[in-house]
Amino acid sequence: MKDFIKVAKALSDPNRVKIIKMLQHKTMCVCELTAALTLAQPTVSKHLKILEDAGLVDFRKDEKWVNYYLADGKESPYAASLLGNLKHWLEDDPELEVLIKKLPEIKREDICSL
Repeated sequence: MKDFIKVAKALSDPNRVKIIKMLQHKTMCVCELTAALTLAQPTVSKHLKILEDAGLVDFRKDEKWVNYYLADGKESPYAASLLGNLKHWLEDDPELEVLIKKLPEIKREDICSL
């Protein structure tokens, strides 16, 4: 039950659900997520850590970028199941629709200074 609760708690925050929905559309770095959510970088990093610990997201370092993407679900059957369902859920949510429409305009090269 512990693994299920970890996944459920990870998805109990609206900003973490928004991160999952954005990552369904593209791999993103912290600065892109920060710009999209208009949250502080440490807050976004904390959300990502919680999602990572629950087996919902993973990351890959690529030179100067740390790219976050949806996990494959191998770590947790609960994460895999919920990620699969979330692909179809909340598609008509107005707040998420606006956020998803903004994604093509959010480019790391324009906002991230490394």
